[in-house]
Order: sequence, then structure tokens, then C-alpha cells
Amino acid sequence: MTPDNPRSAEQPMAQGRTPRRSRMCRVTGAVAVAVLAVSAGVGALAPRAGAAPTIGISVDAGTSLGTVPSSGVGLNTGFGDEHMGDAKVTSLMEAAGVRQLRYPGGSGADDYHWKTHTSGDGSGWIPSNTNFDRFMATAKQVGAQPILTANYGSGTPQEAADWVKYANVDKGYGVKYWEIGNEVYGNGHYGNGKGWETDEHADKSPTAYAKNLIAYAKAMKAVDPKVKIGAVLTTPGGWPDTEKAPGDSADWNNTVLSIAGSSIDFVIVHWYPGGTTTADLLNTPSRIAGVTSTLRSLIAKYAGTRAASVEIAVTETDAVGSPALTSQAAALFAPDTYMTWFEQGATHVDWWNLHNGSGEAPTTVHGETDYQDGGILSAGTCAGGKCQPPRDTPFSTYWGIRSLTALAQPGDTMVKSSSGNPSVAVHAVRSGTGGLNVMLINKSPQNAAQVLLSYAGFTPAAGAVTTVSYAKGDTALTTAERGTAVAQTLPPFSITTLQLKPASGTAGADKPTPAPTPTAPTPVVSAAGTTGTRAQREIGVPAGQSTPSSTSGDLASTGVDNTVTYGALGGLLVAGGGVLVLRGRRRRALHGK
Repeated sequence: MTPDNPRSAEQPMAQGRTPRRSRMCRVTGAVAVAVLAVSAGVGALAPRAGAAPTIGISVDAGTSLGTVPSSGVGLNTGFGDEHMGDAKVTSLMEAAGVRQLRYPGGSGADDYHWKTHTSGDGSGWIPSNTNFDRFMATAKQVGAQPILTANYGSGTPQEAADWVKYANVDKGYGVKYWEIGNEVYGNGHYGNGKGWETDEHADKSPTAYAKNLIAYAKAMKAVDPKVKIGAVLTTPGGWPDTEKAPGDSADWNNTVLSIAGSSIDFVIVHWYPGGTTTADLLNTPSRIAGVTSTLRSLIAKYAGTRAASVEIAVTETDAVGSPALTSQAAALFAPDTYMTWFEQGATHVDWWNLHNGSGEAPTTVHGETDYQDGGILSAGTCAGGKCQPPRDTPFSTYWGIRSLTALAQPGDTMVKSSSGNPSVAVHAVRSGTGGLNVMLINKSPQNAAQVLLSYAGFTPAAGAVTTVSYAKGDTALTTAERGTAVAQTLPPFSITTLQLKPASGTAGADKPTPAPTPTAPTPVVSAAGTTGTRAQREIGVPAGQSTPSSTSGDLASTGVDNTVTYGALGGLLVAGGGVLVLRGRRRRALHGK
């Protein structure tokens, strides 16, 4: 398949007829495995001598984790990306199910003036075809909702209010979500020199940001009361979470929310968990429950009766800081990260980036070339004497994100699921047509995984099932009839989604009931409150260890379970040092392309 025709490779490899079966009584757990195995004709299920142990997967189709957000699967687009609106690019984004586009992009947003389409002092080159109206045309073509970052660093509340008026009153675009600044805490307030984020305010404290945030909110909502205003927070467990600069009475998050909590509609965090190995990276989604629990606790503390309506938006994430950025490990990380955030209640997750480019030479990760590029599509750049594939060639991360289209559509119901071994992640969704889709992610780069699945609240049809997969070395998603609803072999380093129909004569499952809400949130232990060097904290390595743990216990669950105390996180790759500088270069490099 060529990248110019991404849909062609997704045609089914084989079409089989699903046999009818009689109505079954509801069975669960090991009994469900045995009964369904016999009815499906899979024979003896014991692993062969010397074979890898079988991993149990449980799906509770009757317990809801909420609905898939309408604009949850998002992507960053920068004002320096002159190819964002190309027909091939918009087609690829649409096919990947991208429902939100963030603009004008990262740290550049705190330098960008929308009226003049200039950055900073206006001396730098910016493509003429990436102004706000062109961006909105791209969003419309893709079918994505915009989320805009107002210029806090060198802008004013009036400039932001004028943008709301132009967008929603003059042009009728109906832009709903507005961030006030990008990573404003990186402005140097916490002793990291001038920082990486432009902030021309004389007072760079969280108190000043909170007061100015209120001014932005008032000015913007005076123009359009329907807009939603977002506050920049530090990611719990990542630097500079819990830090206090001289003169501060509290850390960034507590200060901002205590002052501006009643003026905002959503909070913003960035999720760059990193990891010194691919195994570390692939285990980081298990930390998301602790992060969201801490955020919810903060919101409840300061937003009062409005707390339940305050959304959580993850407006930047990718695998930066790990060995893999464009190779298979990053592809596996992407859907696991999106779905885990959604299951924990986040309403938006935006991958960094559409196109990005790289200033580093490619590396080899598990036998694959990794171009060290944060984009999902090749920018066609060269580094270290080696060049990327032709521009707009999808990287593996693109296919990882596109795998989500086989699992869920906006409005579908996420349901509880769990894996008996953290080497295989699982996510399950009840489709709007009554079926059940189950995504299985085999994190082992060398070994296939034998899995047995059991179901509660759903009786799957017998026979071979439709699977949509993406394995190491693939250049597209592959649809096939393979395995059964209760037994599957997962290729190494792969994403496999089972698309199950209910057994004939059954109604599938009753409407799933919400999972119980934890009575007490589980705190995230911040690196700032533990031992370890400042350098470790700043580059995202959990304090007290040289390498993040590569295991997450005996049971990797996507259900709402906050009984685990989460350790120090590497939530943000920020502050001085190579990782920060590199990420900053990646962001700004695109502005010259």
C-alpha cells in the first residue's frame, strides 16, 4: 500500500460467515472461558510445552467507564506547518479519526499574534497559508473541533477577546475551547534561568498568572459567554509540581486554582512520561489514574459545586524522552495513552505533533529505524546524513492512533477490562450498534502472546472474529477473520482489536452501569517531595531510581481502581538540560519549515 491510498490496505483479507448459535445463559470468569471455548471449537486451551504462559483477559461489558469524548482524539498543529492543509494530509487526519486540532502550537503560541499572523517581533518567517482562517479551513476539512491557545506570554486579554469576537461573532466558527497560555510555569519563575516559555509580565508567579487568567476569562466571555476557558497546570508528579519559589505561599496548582478556580471550565496538563527503555514507556499509562485522581482532588478543593463540570484536557503528549518516537513502541504507547486518559475522565488528548522534523540522527530501536521525530507524518527532513521517508509518509505512531478507529467512535461506551499480565494491555468499548470491541496491545518486542478472554454482561457470537491489527513492520492496518472471541494469538509488538457481535438470540448486554466512584483519591507522590537529584526530577526520571520501574504489578487494569499508591512520575520533560532543550528545538524547528 502507498501512503497516497491509506484506505486500500484496510479491506478485509478474508470474509467468513459467523455461524449462528443458540442463546446461552450468562456466565463469567473461568466458566465463561470453558463454555465459550467449547462452543467456539477451539479445543484444548492448555499451552504447549515450552510455550509462553496464557494471559487471562477479563471484560465486564456491564460496567461503564464513561463515553468516548466527541472530540477526544486530538492532534497539535503549528502555525509554522505550511503543509497542514494539504489534501493528502487532511485526508490522512480524517481517516485516523482526528476530532480535535490544537493551534497555534506549543511554546510558539505565547509569541503568536493572530491578527497580524506574526510571531515575537515579527522578524521571523511564517508561512502565509497557516493563518487562523486557513487553520479553520483545515479543521473543517478534517471534521475536527479546534482548541486555541491564547497568547499569554506577549499578548493581552483584549487581544484574546478580539480573537473570540473574530472567530465566533464575525466568522461564526463557534470555537469553544480556549487555553490561556502554554506551559506558563516554564517562564523562569522556578529558578531555571529564563525558562523556555515567553512571558513578558514583570511578575511571573502563579499568583500573577491566576489573576491575569481571570482577566482573560472575563474579557473573552464578555464577547461570547459560551466559550470555555482553560488554566495551565503542572502535571502532578512532574517538575515543577509542588515547587515553591521564594515569596510563594503555595505551589503552582494550588495557587492558580485557589484564585481562579471559579473562573475556569477546564484544566490543562501535558503528559510526557518518557522512560529510559521502551518497556518503561509502555508501562507509563498505568500512572495516569494517579495523575487524574490528584487533579480531581485539586479541582474538588477549589471549584466547589462546579467541580464535576470542570474538564481535564491533555493538550500535549507523545513519547519524547524515551528511545522510541516514530517506531513501533511509540505506536503501541499512543492508543494505550489515549484510552487510559479517556477512561479516567479526560475529555481531550492531543498528540504532539502533525509534522515536526528532527535535529537528531535516526537511531535503531528493536531492529527498526526511529527518526527521532515527534510528528505522526514525515516532515521529509534529514539529520546526521540520513533522511526521513518522503514527506507525509505516516510513521508508526500514525497507525497507532488510527487503530483507535477500529475500537471506538465518539459516544460509544467504554467498559471495564483487565489483563492478568502487564505485558498485554486491554481496552474495551460497547459500540453504538450493540457490539463489543476489545483492543489488545502486546508489549513484548520478541514474543507472541496467547490470550484467553472471558466476558461478563455480553455473550459473543461463536466462530472466527473480525480483527483489525497493526504489527511491527506493517505499513497499514490489516483486517482479517482470525481466532475466536475467547482465544487469540497476538503477534509481538502489536495492536489487535477484536470486533465482536452478540450471539444470535441475545441482546448483547443491558446498558452498562457506571463504575463505582472511589471514596478517596489516591495521591501522586511528587518528585519534588522525594529524594533524588534535581537533575533527575527535571528530566523526568522518578527520584530515588536511575531507571523507572518496568513493571506495574500482577494485574494491569483499565478499570477505575485507585487502590495502588503511585510513585514519583516523570510527567514533564522540562527544565534545563538536554531533554528540555531538544524538545524546545523540535517545537520551534517546525516554525522554519
